[in-house]
This record gives sequence, structure tokens and C-alpha cells, in this order.
Amino acid sequence: MRFKRNGSYTLNRKSKAKPNGKKPPAEEKKQYLELEYTKIRVVDFDLKELVVLPREIDLNEWLASNTTTFFNLINLQYSTISEFCTGETCQAMTACNTIYYWYDERGKKTKCTAPQYVDFVMSLCQKLVTDEEIFPTKYGKEFPNSFESLVKKICRYLFHVLAHLYWSHFKETVALDLQGHLNTLYAHFIIFVREFNLVDPKETCIMDDLSEILCAPAPPPAPTPAPSAPDSAPSPSSQNHVTER
Repeated sequence: MRFKRNGSYTLNRKSKAKPNGKKPPAEEKKQYLELEYTKIRVVDFDLKELVVLPREIDLNEWLASNTTTFFNLINLQYSTISEFCTGETCQAMTACNTIYYWYDERGKKTKCTAPQYVDFVMSLCQKLVTDEEIFPTKYGKEFPNSFESLVKKICRYLFHVLAHLYWSHFKETVALDLQGHLNTLYAHFIIFVREFNLVDPKETCIMDDLSEILCAPAPPPAPTPAPSAPDSAPSPSSQNHVTER
């Protein structure tokens, strides 16, 4: 079974990235952990059902289809706040207590702005998911031996973008009333990468507090109250009788 997979990002810059663990001195309050925001979703069913590999589908096909979908959705989510993510407002690619640096093809380390970093990430992901040799769409075309490692690379970079959205642009997301979409996308993504071990837990641990809240199984809907029994009809002895004369 083949899936149609189309990328939506059109930049062509080529680079590689690695995260590092340098920590800024202070950590801000995490607004996105407040109950009034975490309770907002756009679906009310268990997302686990969406990520489990169907029996009739090849694993690599499933990974390719979902990875491409997440790339497009995360790119779209970022585009909603991209006007607020500038070189002035986001002088570094930060998420929680981590600053991400960019490493080019020669291994040169660069501290770039967040929009530059996201540009690099989306360019690389676009290049990979549209490469027929890596993400084949034609029947009979085999996936390369490096396919799983490349999927892991894409997912790691996409996680960086999601983490930055929460850390630096959650207020704008709330102002646009898109926190429900972001929460659902994040939970779906984390459940997916956990299901197939695509991102090292050491990488995602900076967002574990949010993950544990959003990825918890949704509580069952409250039971519908049983209809109240109709009032008992009065007994004949308690009714007034009129005797015909």
C-alpha cells in the first residue's frame, strides 16, 4: 500500500544540525502547563489509536507517511506565528533550558537565530521527504538502508521546532486561539515517536512535564445521567370520585 506524500516547504538551503545542552541562566514560567490551556484539544479520543501500525501496512510505509504528515503540519503550525519569530525577538533557537546550534556540512558550529534555524530544519526535511530515493512513492521501489536513521533525524529536528513554539511563542498561539491545535499536534507527534523509538528520550526530556500531561489517556466521558422515573400515578383510593346520579 502506497501513500501520497507531498512536501509543502519550498526553501532549498542545505545543512545539518545538532542540538547541544548549553543552558541559559534562568528559566521562565511555563504558561503552557496551566490547566486552562492543557485541557484544550481538538480531538477527544485516544491518539494512541492513530499511531499503531496497521497489520496490512509495511512499517517503512507507515513511518514515511506519518513523518511527511508531521513535517507538513508542524511547518503549517510554525507559519501561523512566523511573523513574531524574528531575528530580534528570537536571537537564538531556544527551548526550555536548551539552546540549539547549527552545524553545517563541514561541522562548523553556528549560533543562529530561531527563524534561521527553522529555515534550515524545514529545508532539510523538505529535501529528504521529496527525494524519491529516500521516500519512494512508486510501487516496487525499496526504501534505503538508511531510511530509519533519516526519519529519526527529521523527527528530532521537528521536535526542536515544536519545543520552540511552546517556549517562545505560546502567547501568540493563544492569541490566535490555536493552542488546541498545537496541543493535539504535539501529543500526536510525541506518542508517534515514542511508539517507534524515533527520538532519544534524552532529547525530549526538556518537555517531559508537558508530554506527561498531554499524552495521558483522555479521561472517559462523564456518564449520561439516567432519566428520572416518572412520578407514580396516584392510587385509586387517593383520587376524588364523582358518582353519577
